[in-house]
Amino acid sequence: MTTRLAEGVWLLDLGLVPPLATNGFLVDDGTVTLVDPGLPWNRPSLSAELGEVGYGIADIDRVFLTHHDIDHTGGLGALQGRFDGPVYIGAADLALGRGESRPRLLHHKGLFHRVARRLFPLPAEMDVRGVEDGDEIGRFTAYHTPGHNPGHTVFVHDSGVAFLGDLVWESDRRLTTPIRFDSYDTAEVAESIRSFVERVPPFDVAAMAHGTPLIRDGHAALLDCSVRLRTDWK
Repeated sequence: MTTRLAEGVWLLDLGLVPPLATNGFLVDDGTVTLVDPGLPWNRPSLSAELGEVGYGIADIDRVFLTHHDIDHTGGLGALQGRFDGPVYIGAADLALGRGESRPRLLHHKGLFHRVARRLFPLPAEMDVRGVEDGDEIGRFTAYHTPGHNPGHTVFVHDSGVAFLGDLVWESDRRLTTPIRFDSYDTAEVAESIRSFVERVPPFDVAAMAHGTPLIRDGHAALLDCSVRLRTDWK
């Protein structure tokens, strides 16, 4: 079921059932951007979620991927043949998805990615582009936030909406780091949260991949998460 988060911004209910549920987002600021299209098979489907707010796959101008995980990149398959715009993903995760980098075989997530990218590769026929920290794409700015994945990227819209991917999860209205086995380096996740919250202009909407998005005081909630993490480090 779709939910309007702000003017021109909608939450798309993708994935299957918890824990295989994920948030996708649609932004229409004159250019239609899809953020994280979900799993290879979504229930409800991506098309159904888009249809609830009056859009179809053919209306999408571009796609942002916060990182290369199946519940974020797998849904690209649903776009094939009906979408011909660019797809943006952090440069390090583009290399990961294309098999150009070699994650550690004896690392839990490194092993997972070695298998997952064979089973669910980035579509070769799509125009997939790597982004770097500070890149501006339309009204969005990309922030490199490694730790969960080497190329994890947060996309911030200048209207005050931050698409956080798996930088943080939401639980009981508080922001937390992803669970340990789901990230490459949890200490690096914590450092990315600290760095990001210091660099980014204040934003209202915190739109994360897992949990309920915060529609106000998102920057303050992330700052609170950062402070709690610093306390934990001491």
